[in-house]
Amino acid sequence: MVVSPLLIGMPEMRQSSLVVVANRLPIDDSVAPDGACEWRRSPGGLVSALHPLLRHTPATWVGWAGRTGPAPTLPDVDGVRMQSVPLSTEDFRDHYEGFANATLWPLYHDAVEQPEYHRRWWEAYQRVNQRFAEVAAEVAEPGGVVWVQDYHLQLVPALLRELRPDLRIGFFLHVPFPPPELFMQLPRRAELLRGMLGADLIGFQRAQAAHNFAQLVAKVLELPATDRQIAVDDREVRVGAFPVSIDTAEMAALAARPEVAERARRLRQDLGGPEHVILSVDRMDYTKGIEQRLKAYSELIAGGHVKVRDTVLVQVAMPSRERVGQYQILRERIEREVGRINGEFGRVGEPAIHYLTQPFDRAELAALYRMADVMAVTPLRDGMNLVAKEYVAARVDDTGALLLSEFAGAAAELSQAYQVNPHDLEGLKQGLLAALQADPADLSRRMRGMREHLHEHDIRAWARSYLSALDESESLTTRLRTD
Repeated sequence: MVVSPLLIGMPEMRQSSLVVVANRLPIDDSVAPDGACEWRRSPGGLVSALHPLLRHTPATWVGWAGRTGPAPTLPDVDGVRMQSVPLSTEDFRDHYEGFANATLWPLYHDAVEQPEYHRRWWEAYQRVNQRFAEVAAEVAEPGGVVWVQDYHLQLVPALLRELRPDLRIGFFLHVPFPPPELFMQLPRRAELLRGMLGADLIGFQRAQAAHNFAQLVAKVLELPATDRQIAVDDREVRVGAFPVSIDTAEMAALAARPEVAERARRLRQDLGGPEHVILSVDRMDYTKGIEQRLKAYSELIAGGHVKVRDTVLVQVAMPSRERVGQYQILRERIEREVGRINGEFGRVGEPAIHYLTQPFDRAELAALYRMADVMAVTPLRDGMNLVAKEYVAARVDDTGALLLSEFAGAAAELSQAYQVNPHDLEGLKQGLLAALQADPADLSRRMRGMREHLHEHDIRAWARSYLSALDESESLTTRLRTD
């Protein structure tokens, strides 16, 4: 096996039967003086999905530690081994900020922003994916399982298969997968498809994404493909939809704590005791529909449908990819709009919008969820959006209303939510009003239905479903080779 020069001199790697490979390690950027690390968890996202599973399963997590330069040696966290991958400043700029988040991310989210294409970004993407594959190959036990995560690492499955053909390899895409007419714009589209096909099982959030992928494989690579399986040489690659979920019981138990309920009461009191509280919790991203949501809310105030004294919007927008120019511009626009709305409609001590950009721990988030009468989750496009599921899980008294974009993956499961098209401003306004003015009995019926679904389809059900299918894909391929 040829090893990247950046990996030479790294500490000896311990092997595991389950290896998760993701762009980032799920830990804080800084290590405490006693050497302790903690899980870095934000609302929704990959870490929130996998953390409950891995803390009960002996495993290794392969990823970047968050700082450029040599890979640090890190302690285990909750029994999970942390294996860092080194990235240079150039790697971070051209792979992460470049090809991953300025080429693939916008393209996969309906080209809400125009994707950029640069050859050096693609070269960095190849280089970094090779490095991740090499580290994964080193830490995986013979015959082990490697689960590769998301759009940053789409070449890793095929690269890993070349290095370790004995492994079972899964790939899961957490973001949407675009229709053929968008994906065909990519200059290196065939290489990305071949990279993903190195896996035994390719998982998507929704069946439509699996369909898009199969269409592209047939068109670009001319391989026999259906929405369920694709023939690659002497292998059969399985394809399917596996909607990711949350630890429903953990969030419900947290939200039910007396101190969390008391914190929710005090938060509402701090807001002035309004009749209605609307909450939104997002990463600062142009796919989240924050600007459209603010505009809809301001028009409801201007039209007299909502009064600032009676209704308050709390917008949490945590900074993301702050070095990328598009995100800096977005943050400036949003802060300008919040200032305009508060200046026009707010009063002393009564802002129309409470705008927060700091991160919150899990208990504070649970209190925010319990405080809010309406949770507005209205992305322009989202693979799943676990914040919507967290809100539902936290409503332990079956109250509250979920306003949900029909373009979030969660919309396929949470059918009792008030679903809206976030591109339709009038429809968004009507959805907000419907959620605010709903009959309590109807709200309770809707929330009970969504909570029952989440209890049945939680994070463990998702993991069991995916890993069982990965086992079946291995059995299918073995049968094909012996026939």
